[in-house]
Amino acid sequence: MSFSHKISDVYFARAANVIPGGIYGHVAPVAGLPRHFPHYIKTAEGCRFEDVDGNRWLDFMCGFGTILHGYLHPEIEFAASSQRQLGSVFNQPSPVMVELAESLTEKINFADWTVFAKNGSDLTTWAVRVAREFTGKPYVVKARGAYHGVDAWCDPGLGGKIKEDKSKVLEFNWNNIQELKSVISSHKNQISSIILTPYHHAAFSPSIMPSESFWTDVEKVCQSNNIILILDDVRVGGRLNDGGSHKYFGFTPDMAVYSKGLGNGYAISACVGKDFLKDVSKEVFLTGSCWNDAVAMAAAIRSLEISHSENVAESILAKGDYFVKGMAEKASENELPFIFTGPSSMPYPWFEGDENLFRIQKFCEIAAGKGLYFHPHHNWFISNAHEKNDLDEAIELAGEAMSELVRLELV
Repeated sequence: MSFSHKISDVYFARAANVIPGGIYGHVAPVAGLPRHFPHYIKTAEGCRFEDVDGNRWLDFMCGFGTILHGYLHPEIEFAASSQRQLGSVFNQPSPVMVELAESLTEKINFADWTVFAKNGSDLTTWAVRVAREFTGKPYVVKARGAYHGVDAWCDPGLGGKIKEDKSKVLEFNWNNIQELKSVISSHKNQISSIILTPYHHAAFSPSIMPSESFWTDVEKVCQSNNIILILDDVRVGGRLNDGGSHKYFGFTPDMAVYSKGLGNGYAISACVGKDFLKDVSKEVFLTGSCWNDAVAMAAAIRSLEISHSENVAESILAKGDYFVKGMAEKASENELPFIFTGPSSMPYPWFEGDENLFRIQKFCEIAAGKGLYFHPHHNWFISNAHEKNDLDEAIELAGEAMSELVRLELV
C-alpha cells in the first residue's frame, strides 16, 4: 500500500511561504520521515487519525504524548465543551483553577501547592528559578543529553544562543552517581537544584532506566547538600503511575512539572511543590494572558479523575507489555535484533548495531506504507484507547514490515 500526500504537500508548500521552515520544532518533516509521514492531520479519534489526503493511520505517537486517554475522549470533550459555553479566558481566573489545584494536591502525595502555565518549558525554567531564589545559589545540574524544554539554558539546538546561556548549567552522565558527587564537590555551596526526568530519554538514542539505587542516591545527595530536587515529569507523567512517576520509582522530589498527558490534548502545564517552597515561589514572577484558560483546566480535571478511577497508568503499562511482547516475537521470527528500551507504555524502538539509524528509518518507512505511525527517532506512546484488536493489528502489520525489510536487505 502506498499513501498519497498530494494535498498535504500543497499545504506545506503554502506554509513554507509564510512560516519559517513550513513546520518547525520536533514535528518538522526533517525530524521524522518527510516523504512518508503526512504534514497535516484532518481529524482523529481513539488511537487513529486521518490526514488531509484521507489516509487512515493507526497512531503510536499520541500527539507526542499529549494524548493519554485517546483522541476526542467523550467525557473529557464534554467537560471542555461545557466550560467553553461559559467562556475560556477572562480578566481573572475561573473557579476551575482552584478545583484543578485542589485535585492535583490531593492526588500527588507530596504536593502542597500548584501553579499553571501552558507547556513544560514554561515551568521547568520557572522551577529552576524558584530553587535559585530559595537557596541563593546559581547553578543547576542536569543529566547529559536530557531535554527540559526550549529555553536557552536547556535547548539542544544551536541557533540564537550565547555561551552565557549555559554558563550556570552543570551535567553528569545518567546513573553515574560518583560523577554527580564530583560535580557537586567541585561547585560546593553553589548548586541550587538538580532537575531530572524519571528515566533518561535523550533524543536519537535508547532510553535508560534508573539503576536500582539511583533515585535513593540522588535524594541523599540533594538532602546532604541542601539542593532542591526537581522532577521533570512533563513527558512521562501519568504513564507509569497515576500519582506521578516518583511513586513508580519510589522517591520524593521537592517540585515536579507535568504537562503532556495532563490535559489529554488541551494545552496546560502544572508545577507542584512542597510547603517549604510555597512562600518563596510567590517571589518568582509567573504569568501569561492565556495561562488561566478554563477550558484546558476543565479538561485536565476530568482527565485526572479518569486516570485515577480507571487506573490508567496500570492499564497502559499492561497494554504496552502486550505490544512489546508481540513485537519481540515478530522480530524473532524475522531474525532481527529489534528491541524496545524504556517503559512499555512509552517504548523507544531500536535495532542493535544501528548507530546511524538507517535500519529503524527504513522499517518505519515500510510500516508507514501500511498505515502505522511509528516514529524512527522518538519513543512511541500507548494510550488507553489502544485496545487489544488495535495492538494485534499493529503487531501483524509490523511483522509484515519486518519481513519486507529483511527481503530488501538481502537484495
